[in-house]
Amino acid sequence: MPHEIILLTGELEACHLAPILNAHAPNVSVIGVTSGQELCAACDPPAPGRRLIGFCTDVIVPATVLNSLAGPAYNFHPGPPEYPGSQVAFFAVYEGAAEFGVTVHEMAPTVDSGTIVAVKRFPVPLAGKFMDLEVLAYNAMLALFNELALHFATDDAPLPASGDAWSGPVRTKAMADAYRVIEADMEEEEIAKRYRAFG
Repeated sequence: MPHEIILLTGELEACHLAPILNAHAPNVSVIGVTSGQELCAACDPPAPGRRLIGFCTDVIVPATVLNSLAGPAYNFHPGPPEYPGSQVAFFAVYEGAAEFGVTVHEMAPTVDSGTIVAVKRFPVPLAGKFMDLEVLAYNAMLALFNELALHFATDDAPLPASGDAWSGPVRTKAMADAYRVIEADMEEEEIAKRYRAFG
């Protein structure tokens, strides 16, 4: 079983997620980090029995950190496999997706490309805005974390692949920012659509 689990997430999330892991393995050390700098410091020097879990983070983990771990690191992505990248709830609303969800996958040097181990999907609310999707995605990630916590805390074996595959373009913050720009010749329908999706 792991001796140390590093949680790459926000400070508030770490305070809630660490006790979930320790409920299954009280002697496992759980360390919360929020930035790439803190992560690199926590992983130096490499140590056996160390596991890394990213939860709703935009930090890109260096290959050197991933290679220093004995087993795969896992990331909780606030979007389904059809929406890799960042700020994907915005694009799902804009494109009129009927379904959204969240993905747990092995970390890889390329963003949102690692083997998928779990997916949880839900319908997009009628006339829902991006914030509605982000709240639903956050709750779905918490539910998946609770489901996988026992394995994370007590089992060194990699999680089995779910059979799902990444698809679609990798969205970026720059792409989302571009959609927030309103041009003078845009139709009112397009302006309303962008406002609902991107704010």
